[in-house]
Amino acid sequence: MPLDSALLTSIAQEIFAPAALSGIAIVAAWLGLLLGLAEWLHRARNLPAELSRKLVHIGTGHVVLLAWWLDLPALIGIAAAIVAAAIAIASRWLAILPSVNSIGRDSWGTLFYAISVGVSIGWFFARDQPHLAAIGIGIMAWGDGLAAIVGQRFGRHGYRVWGMGKSLEGSLTMFAASFAVSAAVFGFVAGFGGSVWAASAIVAVVATALEAFSKWGIDNLTVPLGSAIVALYLQGAWL
Repeated sequence: MPLDSALLTSIAQEIFAPAALSGIAIVAAWLGLLLGLAEWLHRARNLPAELSRKLVHIGTGHVVLLAWWLDLPALIGIAAAIVAAAIAIASRWLAILPSVNSIGRDSWGTLFYAISVGVSIGWFFARDQPHLAAIGIGIMAWGDGLAAIVGQRFGRHGYRVWGMGKSLEGSLTMFAASFAVSAAVFGFVAGFGGSVWAASAIVAVVATALEAFSKWGIDNLTVPLGSAIVALYLQGAWL
């Protein structure tokens, strides 16, 4: 069934509005700078691929904050996520950005990350609640990113979940970062009252549990969406 011409016109006007184009340019510049820095550090400074991936992992999460600040239409975020997902799939067999993706990796984490960004923006931005997308993606970016670094470098107290090696240090880092992200965003939107700290702690517990029990990189999907859904419920009940 062909799309209505008026609808297509409306979509085009929304995407190609001067403010939207300026926002797209800013987000594209940020991603280009981030990827370029990661590639340079990996190739010229011999930064391990795992660390350069985490740099991009954390930095990419700020795209949602930029989209919120610039008030970008949800359609733009969804389209960008589709492009990122296509690149993530292709990178499993092609040497695209070796600082970020490894050929033939068992994890589909990069793909799940792109999907979670698209779904979060499409769901929450369209409902005028972009801060919930910022909480979910921010937790994924900072929580999972820092937890992996701390766990690998400083993890001394290990445990296993479904055959996966975890560390208490990594999980505590996940909780602390998730709490900080939730409290910062909730506090900005609703003020730093007692209910904000309690809600942030609950979101952090859920995010930490989802990260611990996820396999094959699916935490890049379950953590941001699960955290945002819990935040949505707590926002309606407490804030």
